[in-house]
Amino acid sequence: MAQTTDKEINVGSRLRALRASRGLSIKALAEQSGLNVNTLSLIENGRTSPSVSTLQQLAVSLRVPVTEFFETDHGDRKIVLHKADSRPKVSFSHGTMEDLGAGMSRFGAEPLIVTLEPDADSGKTPIVHTGREFVFCLEGRIAYTVDGETYRLEPGDSLLFEAYLPHQWRNLDPTPSRTLLVLCPMDERDQPTERHFG
Repeated sequence: MAQTTDKEINVGSRLRALRASRGLSIKALAEQSGLNVNTLSLIENGRTSPSVSTLQQLAVSLRVPVTEFFETDHGDRKIVLHKADSRPKVSFSHGTMEDLGAGMSRFGAEPLIVTLEPDADSGKTPIVHTGREFVFCLEGRIAYTVDGETYRLEPGDSLLFEAYLPHQWRNLDPTPSRTLLVLCPMDERDQPTERHFG
């Protein structure tokens, strides 16, 4: 089965490595991110999975894209193949993200497969970033609210929009939903995954 061979990334150990590489104590990161020291300790020790909003807070505080939690090899290859049973995957408390672009420079496009648990959402604060965003619903039903208008996506439906428009997402199904999400920032310094899954 694919689940036994997926490259499950340990978010806790990646968080510890990223924090250490910046010379931050767990207390300093807690102060920067607004998270509890105990929560950070539980995540780093693999005793709890962070929520989407927690991952986003950590990514913003560490000034990295959320996809940084996937990276074990920062290769800069010209061609990357990820077999279905071996692509990097990160779990968070309301779902998983599979990184389809690991191993190549992040600028230009960040393709992800996102699995959302029932009722998972992006939080109360609308997301805004540069470039465009493409969403393709694979399974379930997802609601995207863009610039005050809500679009309901079912399998096979897609949505493409200018990402400077405030947007939010939510899983409408009582079962997990899956989407192909492609973030296309226009500015190399912009890190839209931070705003979506941290």
